[in-house]
Amino acid sequence: MITQELIAQKIIDYLNKRLGLAELVRWSEDGLLELTESSADIPNIRAMMDALGAIGAGDTPDFPLTWEILTELLASLGVKSIHVEAA
Repeated sequence: MITQELIAQKIIDYLNKRLGLAELVRWSEDGLLELTESSADIPNIRAMMDALGAIGAGDTPDFPLTWEILTELLASLGVKSIHVEAA
């Protein structure tokens, strides 16, 4: 099941280079489909759908996944701070 925490963890994994862009985009597209097909009452679903939609478009030149965009998405999901590992 898609949760805010899972979306945030995938973003953090991407920022820490544990997940590639293509894999993140593919995962977000699947997650968005799962959310839209769900009949469950999901808290903060709007922010979750917005985050998954932005990530899903992240492999196009018009919607790059910049640090600023990703940190804004994390904030909308309730993440107050993140740890990014040194390269």
